[in-house]
Amino acid sequence: MDLLDDLLAGVRARGALFCRSVARPPWAVRFEAPAPLSLGTMLRGVGWITRGDGEPVRIGEGDIVLIRGGAPIVAGDRADAEPEIVVLDADRCYATDGGPATAGHNFRLGPRTYGLVPDGSDLFVTAEYPMRGDVSERLLEALPEVALVPARPEFAPLLELLDVEVAREEPGQQIILDRMLDMLLVRALRAWFARPDAEPPAGYRALGDPHVGRALRLLHDSPARPWTVAELAAEAGQSRAVFARRFTELVGRPPLAYLTEWRMTLAADLLREPGATVASVARRVGYADGFAFSNAYKRVRGAAPSSVLRGAANA
Repeated sequence: MDLLDDLLAGVRARGALFCRSVARPPWAVRFEAPAPLSLGTMLRGVGWITRGDGEPVRIGEGDIVLIRGGAPIVAGDRADAEPEIVVLDADRCYATDGGPATAGHNFRLGPRTYGLVPDGSDLFVTAEYPMRGDVSERLLEALPEVALVPARPEFAPLLELLDVEVAREEPGQQIILDRMLDMLLVRALRAWFARPDAEPPAGYRALGDPHVGRALRLLHDSPARPWTVAELAAEAGQSRAVFARRFTELVGRPPLAYLTEWRMTLAADLLREPGATVASVARRVGYADGFAFSNAYKRVRGAAPSSVLRGAANA
């Protein structure tokens, strides 16, 4: 595994909510409470995406847009389009001229397909990822509110298949859609983080270095192992001094500081699992006793692990 594998482990689609919107200009849809991360694409036509009070972003045919939650999203054929339909959640939507009182399973044209007309020229598909936990939060923090990834040749086969599969309802359909969505997300993230102006998570770009990249993969494969800088340098095929300097240059922090931060990120999610204790989580992230772990957790995260346990119990 590597950094992106770990960050995406908590993002993997499971029963993702898809919405295939068929429309004829002028059109606009408002998603009132989107998930922490949404992926959208124009399979036909050109659209505009506006998140909250942000600036509209143009999305062309075949482009992919990644949108962080936390604010309503409006998708339409024009930057200033007024929403005709408001989507409240997976089960309720309504026309703006009818008001919230009319919310329900309205405008359904077929499986996961909605619209006012069945033969619209524009086709916009969205899918939502429910994301929870501190590991996934590191990925969200590395993305802007709206990340537009222009169409690329490798997107085309997946988008063509998505166009067909999203409107079908056969055995195992949700699994097919979930896995397609995962592949699209990984490809979109790769393309976005490859941009010179992107700010990927710490260590992401270092994965391309033959020495530091190997060390990062080892840390993510076995975060509980009692690593030393000398052991990592030997695995990376460099002297201790050269490796430590190169790692810090590429990742932005020394090897063991990076490991400690990653362990505490993992621990934050583990502490919220049912039945977790400080001692059990400490062992899972490489600490022999809960006292040393608690000190490290409080130093890195600013709060005692016991406070996370109490919060999870009261949730």
